Amino acid sequence: MRLADLYWLPDAADLTERLRHASRDPAPQWDELVRLANCRLDFVQTNRLDRALQRCRIDDSSARVLKLAVLSSSTVDHLLPGCRVAALRRNLHLRTFAGNFGMYLQDLQDEDSALHVFDPDVLLCAFHAHHLIGNPAPTLAAGESDALVDQAADRIVQVWRLIRQSFQGQIIQQNVLPVCHNIVGSNEHRLRSAAGSLVERLNARLRELADEQRVDIIAVDRVTRDDGLRAWHDPSLWHRAKQEISPVAAPAYGELVARLVAAQQGRSSKCLVLDLDNTLWGGVIGDDGLEGIKLGQGSALGEAYVDFQHYVSALGRRGVILAVCSKNDPQNARLPFDRHPEMVIKSEQIACFVANWDDKAQNLRSIARQLNVGIDSLVFVDDNPFERNFVRRELPSVAVPELPDGPEFYARCLADAGYFEALHITSEDQERSSHYQANMAREQLRSSQTDIRSYLQSLDMELRWQPFDRVGMLRIVQLINKTNQFNLTTRRYSESEVDAMMRDGSTVTLQLRLVDRFGDNGMIGVVVGRLQGDSLHLDTWLMSCRVLGRQVEEATLNIIVSEAKRLGASYLIGEYLPTQKNVLVREHYRKLGFQLDDEADDGASRWLLPVEEFAGRPTFIRQTRAS
Repeated sequence: MRLADLYWLPDAADLTERLRHASRDPAPQWDELVRLANCRLDFVQTNRLDRALQRCRIDDSSARVLKLAVLSSSTVDHLLPGCRVAALRRNLHLRTFAGNFGMYLQDLQDEDSALHVFDPDVLLCAFHAHHLIGNPAPTLAAGESDALVDQAADRIVQVWRLIRQSFQGQIIQQNVLPVCHNIVGSNEHRLRSAAGSLVERLNARLRELADEQRVDIIAVDRVTRDDGLRAWHDPSLWHRAKQEISPVAAPAYGELVARLVAAQQGRSSKCLVLDLDNTLWGGVIGDDGLEGIKLGQGSALGEAYVDFQHYVSALGRRGVILAVCSKNDPQNARLPFDRHPEMVIKSEQIACFVANWDDKAQNLRSIARQLNVGIDSLVFVDDNPFERNFVRRELPSVAVPELPDGPEFYARCLADAGYFEALHITSEDQERSSHYQANMAREQLRSSQTDIRSYLQSLDMELRWQPFDRVGMLRIVQLINKTNQFNLTTRRYSESEVDAMMRDGSTVTLQLRLVDRFGDNGMIGVVVGRLQGDSLHLDTWLMSCRVLGRQVEEATLNIIVSEAKRLGASYLIGEYLPTQKNVLVREHYRKLGFQLDDEADDGASRWLLPVEEFAGRPTFIRQTRAS
């Protein structure tokens, strides 16, 4: 089990024939290429699929197009197909650029260079150990070796600064691959001037600097620690072709890159859906009973299931939504959660619990509806190969890992698969489980009342708003780049671009939190309006779908109009730019009283609201400016 082998992806019996067909098709279909990308592919198969991808008509797909540039000190061209195919796996169309290795400083400083013409959205920096620290003598004094690390780190930070002077996009820094041979042994760290020790300290320093500078790290040092360096680096290819990452590992390297790009674009999975019998515990609860299932101390198998539950619980506590989908009697299914002393995952951590005898594809659709997330946000974990293959066939957009034999490997499989890759963890993420539990309580209250007005009034809601600030920055950027359904324009902005909005006096920025009798929903909305002439153009309006139907849209409009008046605007202009996922808000502006001003053939529309004629929308929500 090595990450380099992409072992969690399923084999396809007819993969060779499907790849052959795609490679011969003059205009292959995007959806078929995505399905192929979600199979386990080696380097040769990845390149074959990439060649088919180059002929695909991207205009016919729903994919987002992004441009990746690689700045390197070694040969990287053989890595680009793996990056493109791994992005394809996530419904992203990645265009790539790689300059001559070692020429990245010239490319960055020359405004007429091919790099500047390419104008990338993402820049990946990949520098090898010898390029950064040379061949240090092991006799260097401690101060000299420390200075060598400082100088290498400063060179990399200077590259980041040059990037930010010209480009607004995401910066990804590859850690230094630990290819240096030991000259001491297990206690290499005690010789601070040894090359291996220097690389280890440099990587630690890069992590600290990346956190300060908002740069994302590809942890190839950790991956090679788990897989073994030989799975990723071939010395003969390094000396012959200056390929630091072996072609055999190119698909996995592309996977690591694509995860970070997808996370920046809000394409990471959100919800882990778990089977129960022989997935969270050993045995069948309906047959074996509470005392007969394998869970906890007393058997190696039971302890393995406990370890897996600890990992799942940790995912839930960092913000992954947890759900259950089991073919089971509902009462039996809940029994271990309520009564087994070794059960690590608690009922309150499960946002949606579905146990019945319906097929699992149908139940997964139901879970997505109840949680108000896209079906492509789900990861389904089941020990049963039949159920895995059935869900893959019926719901190809649901991620279904090919679990290894034995629960002792389940946690590593999920970790290696990287479905829940995150760039930052905010307090909102860590509170997500409680938000969904509170939402279930709200739904129970609503179902018990027939009068919607009484229900809304009983929630005792308060909408707290304020302009963007540094405290909320991470969550604001996260929402802008991950919200797809209630998002009028789906424009994506980097942290530096959001920072520029904060400093622009002619731009209205709003971050919104909703609090009610069940608790704080967290930051649920972001609005950006730009003053142009006598009109405030609503560039961005997005909200969390979990607060729909509670008059939050109307309350937000009241705040927007108030801010428009403050800036002296006479009109609000709203835009709707259609995507495959935001049909939900197609009539948003019409419902709020805007008048249609223009509509394009593709469904894009422009809406107008005179500020002085706006009387305010009645709601049961108090609107408070946060201090």
